[in-house]
Amino acid sequence: MFRPPAAAGQRPAILYTHGFGQSGGAWRKSAMALASQGHAGLTYDARGHGDSQRNAPELRYDAEQFVDDLIIVAGEQAEPPVLVGASMGGLFGLIAESRWPGLFTALVLVDITPHWEQAGLARVLEFATAFQDGFASLEQAADLVAAYLPHRPRRAAQALAPLMRQDADGRWRWHWDMRLIDELIRDSARHQDAIAEAARGVRCPVLLISGGRSELVSEDNIRTFRSLVPQARHVQLPRAGHMLAGDDNDAFTDAVLDYLGTLSRARHARFSNTDFDPASGARS
Repeated sequence: MFRPPAAAGQRPAILYTHGFGQSGGAWRKSAMALASQGHAGLTYDARGHGDSQRNAPELRYDAEQFVDDLIIVAGEQAEPPVLVGASMGGLFGLIAESRWPGLFTALVLVDITPHWEQAGLARVLEFATAFQDGFASLEQAADLVAAYLPHRPRRAAQALAPLMRQDADGRWRWHWDMRLIDELIRDSARHQDAIAEAARGVRCPVLLISGGRSELVSEDNIRTFRSLVPQARHVQLPRAGHMLAGDDNDAFTDAVLDYLGTLSRARHARFSNTDFDPASGARS
């Protein structure tokens, strides 16, 4: 939980949901910056990721489980939060809001739309399934990440430790359950039309932040999404790829903060423009 300082005031809280292969820690820098501006934040590891439990061997992973988990976490908050969802987490947010209108005050979708580029997903899967038997060292894992993200400064090998687990045999493996690839991600394209229909029913404010270098979200995808969700706004960060918060964190955080400010101003304007009845204390 990221709590704002008392001096920052109290603004809409944010629920952060990460993408496939990430964890709640992916939001730390942005969540701290937004908390300093008054937005309390909650991050969590989705099932099968990070420190959350894996499904039992006899229980396959499916999207319904993740959506239900998100509905439960959001429903436990004192007020409907703003959802900031990256990739997989953003899709589950769209579905959750369509099924439970009003679950979120607004949605911020981070480089994801109901339809995405299959070539981009194939590259993600190629990266995720490399070294399925684990890495001999953190340095070897850092080499793979550097090759996958050549536009980013190379990460120190030790910085990958929170994203990995060392087995009894000494080999390092990613923190997420490898079963997710075949049970949830590999054939996810077959759900695109159903997700698009869910998006069509969303009525809350929506912001899409896309990466100018994204390999998953194309201009065609963005146009289609905006036809499905006409109230959606769109901001593109030209220097960022699919993982926006990691590629250009300052620009990403500024875009979210600016949008939250826009929502607050619009809410204040609606409230100020209503008629006030001094006898009842109510606004019409």
